[in-house]
Amino acid sequence: MPRKLPPNVERNHVKGKTYLSFRIGKGARIRLPDDPTTPEFREAYAAAMAGETSRPILKKDRPGSIGALIASYKTSGQYTVLSKTSKDGYASRLEQIRIDHGERAVLGLTRDRINSVILDPLADRPGAALDTLKKLRILIKHAIAKGWLSHDPSIGIKRPKGKEIRAWTDAEIAAFERRWPIGTKQRTAYALMLNMGTARVDTHLLTWNQVDDGACYRRHKTGVPVDMVISEDLEKALAATPRKHICVFVTEWGKPFTVDGFSGFMRDAIKAAGITDLACRPHGLRKTLGRLLADADCSAHDIMAALGHKTLAEAERYTREADRKRGGKRAVLKLNEHRANKSPQTALKSLGEIAKSERKTSS
Repeated sequence: MPRKLPPNVERNHVKGKTYLSFRIGKGARIRLPDDPTTPEFREAYAAAMAGETSRPILKKDRPGSIGALIASYKTSGQYTVLSKTSKDGYASRLEQIRIDHGERAVLGLTRDRINSVILDPLADRPGAALDTLKKLRILIKHAIAKGWLSHDPSIGIKRPKGKEIRAWTDAEIAAFERRWPIGTKQRTAYALMLNMGTARVDTHLLTWNQVDDGACYRRHKTGVPVDMVISEDLEKALAATPRKHICVFVTEWGKPFTVDGFSGFMRDAIKAAGITDLACRPHGLRKTLGRLLADADCSAHDIMAALGHKTLAEAERYTREADRKRGGKRAVLKLNEHRANKSPQTALKSLGEIAKSERKTSS
């Protein structure tokens, strides 16, 4: 039976080898010595618990290695200008890449090796594979800029197909609205995300000033400004919401939500509404707005502006889906019309054949 590990220490199994790392929640992993009974492990664990991310007891990243490339990138301007939320997400994935492949040489990266050694082991986790490829391409660009590589070995690698976050169904929308009537904090959060298309990172710190005069905010992910009017449904929800803070949403202790805290708040609300499908996620409300706008015959440019997309192609996904649905409905209506027009002619033809048969019999 494996030895019980201290709190926040986890075993990572990579290609038949087991590594130990320190991790709190969804934060970055900190590599620890492999033997939890040694003084080196206890020293590293104490440092991690104290919030020290340096690893004095681990050997230094070899020059020219992926580990050294990650360390270089994290001191670059491209990384330091990222928001705290983005840094947390980047750091977690970069640390996993460092743990799994930090000793590999950057010059040894080829398309075949990236596929077979780095991505193929993640085949059962397409989301992790896709994020790993994205971060690896960022590292490769940094390596080219530093002169470590002369070309991009990831060119030609197909993006792993992960499950996209889907829009909510009409039944899920109805279930949530039944459980959380206007006037509840859950309904207001839902109304904002559904009618403004905000992501969780945009919603949790929205202020009343941003919704008092239209709906204006800057997307955290892309920096694209969004300027739209308040819909009637959202206006009703906001009118019934008490103003206790500069932020629209506060916790039960009167403090603004963190991103993760707001996500948990919404997930609990979805579960309480009797929605059991784990694919029904808060971010799906943004997708739902895109679908509703397309169903309302909004143009791709309109959707692009409302959702704060950077490219028209992102918005065209919604219009294509709406066109497909409308096309399917038109096809069935035309089929029904065709059948209705054809039936009387068929009946008249049959009557004519019967009349001819009767004349032959009488003669």
